[in-house]
Amino acid sequence: TTALEKHVAFFDTDNDGIVSFSETEQGLRAIGLGAIEAAASATLINGAIGPKTRPENATTSRFDIYIANIQKGIHGSDSGSYDAQGRFVPAKFNDIFTKYAKVKPNALNEDELDAMRTANRKEGDFKGW
Repeated sequence: TTALEKHVAFFDTDNDGIVSFSETEQGLRAIGLGAIEAAASATLINGAIGPKTRPENATTSRFDIYIANIQKGIHGSDSGSYDAQGRFVPAKFNDIFTKYAKVKPNALNEDELDAMRTANRKEGDFKGW
């Protein structure tokens, strides 16, 4: 099990190895997003990552995220905190706080998170943005 798989498993409330749209939405609500923001974010997350992680023989929704294949969902314009195999890269993770956490050293507020996302944008990577 990779660090990325463990990270995504937070959202897998029934522990079946698949994160459904409703599990993503519920997880986002659990970390403080409002109902509309959680639903919109879950739509984007599962819509973008689900098809990439879905095995060819799967019979569930195209928007389900398969944790065992989550490394296939890594996208451009990300922080680099996980490598292509889903392993955690501590130095890249620590860089986030060193570069962007201005108010609290161990957390990002919304403006700081936006600044990080903007700085990580790769030219022409509209899906990754």
